[in-house]
Amino acid sequence: MNRIYETATLTLVHAEATLPGGVTAAWDIKNLLTNAKTWIQTVGGLLLMLLGVAGLIWGGVLLIRKLWGGKQNGQGHGWGEILLLIIVGGALGTGGWTLISAVGSGGQTTIEQLGNGGTIIVQPWGDPSSTTGNPGVSGSPAR
Repeated sequence: MNRIYETATLTLVHAEATLPGGVTAAWDIKNLLTNAKTWIQTVGGLLLMLLGVAGLIWGGVLLIRKLWGGKQNGQGHGWGEILLLIIVGGALGTGGWTLISAVGSGGQTTIEQLGNGGTIIVQPWGDPSSTTGNPGVSGSPAR
């Protein structure tokens, strides 16, 4: 090989630049996938925030319609649906990807604990010290 070709090849192999937003532009598959992940998280987070704002606005519209409309106009949507739209819409509107990632991380932790032989403590519905015949509570008399 000639000296110019070797220099150009080395320059292209080790080419790296920093773009706005902390994205590194290097010519390898690892950086390509890392940058793609960052871009998808950013765009997906913005989309979730947009949907959250839309849900928040629509929940507000339904709330006003229910309060103004009386019995005939407000029959289509219940109070629970309206409140969930406002709460979830507000959470997604402010949290976006961060909120979804935090919820997913909590689920991952639970699954890892179960996989490693960890225990999850579940309280029975009744008082565990009572002997009123609750099934599943040790010491309760059988009927």
